[in-house]
Amino acid sequence: MTGEKVINDLKKLTVENSTLVEKKMKHLSADQLNWKPSLDSWSLNEVFAHLNEYARFYHASFQKKIISTKFRTPSQNFMSSPLGRAAWKSMKLGNANNVKRKFRAISSYNPSSTTELVKGHDWRLFVDRQNDLLEILESAKFINIRKAKTAISLSNIIKFRIGDAFHFVIYHNERHIQQALNVLNNSNFPRK
Repeated sequence: MTGEKVINDLKKLTVENSTLVEKKMKHLSADQLNWKPSLDSWSLNEVFAHLNEYARFYHASFQKKIISTKFRTPSQNFMSSPLGRAAWKSMKLGNANNVKRKFRAISSYNPSSTTELVKGHDWRLFVDRQNDLLEILESAKFINIRKAKTAISLSNIIKFRIGDAFHFVIYHNERHIQQALNVLNNSNFPRK
């Protein structure tokens, strides 16, 4: 698959994610956005605060790499590295939109531990950041997304192909959007 096709597919998924969030969240009250199904689960605001913190890190990393990479010729064929593929596949939802494997968020990305991550308008900020991601993806069409590598949030030592990192971030978004939908569909979710 060409690098351009990979990017176009990821842009399409990003638009779908952003549109779904806007449609589902725009009519909710502050009480609904802050409601938790249980003490150890996240509210809708916390879900999107988590995603926004990841976006803050990855979007800056992507932009820096796109500007600084020496690999300026777009990739004819994109192939994931074994480590990159394993990482993004671990984030990807199953066929029934289920989470195949759970992970614990590190403290600096966990709104339960780091409460200042929650701003109160988190889903709107998420949608804005998805628009930024679309621009980043568009600019990545002009580099080799197989050869350009970027840092990941867990380690400065490990680097992913930027194409793998895009997959990871977008599937991570999709995973947590499903978590938000599960909160909305909870039988105890406040109706007003």
